[in-house]
Amino acid sequence: MTSDEQPRIPPAAITLGAQDRHAEPGSGRSTITYDAPPTLENMMGYVQGGFIAGMLDSAMGLAVRSVLPEGSTAPTLEMKVSYLRPAELGRLVGHGRVVQLGGTIGFVEGELRGADGDLLATATSTVRIRPPEAR
Repeated sequence: MTSDEQPRIPPAAITLGAQDRHAEPGSGRSTITYDAPPTLENMMGYVQGGFIAGMLDSAMGLAVRSVLPEGSTAPTLEMKVSYLRPAELGRLVGHGRVVQLGGTIGFVEGELRGADGDLLATATSTVRIRPPEAR
């Protein structure tokens, strides 16, 4: 990814309500702003946990992409999510950060915050680094 290129918003992220995605090339950090729509609501009126996991996965994936060589991918091998409080529909902000990236494995962490800045959920993830020829 070049310094003036921002990745397109994939359809899955659009479903989750992604509005703005930012990851400075080479930074290993990302921010995604979501506007969680009513279609993500669970029976209690909050964002369903699986969608929260998807938001965190997207933020962590974008952080990894910011440090990968052109054409490489990093599919998630495993992910752990801790739900700290209910997420209201509307504005949510996801952050991703690369903790360590090796030749074939990487470790990433993420957090999701509400419009008021309260921490709603955290996640850690292990990814597999795949060079372009392995796609």
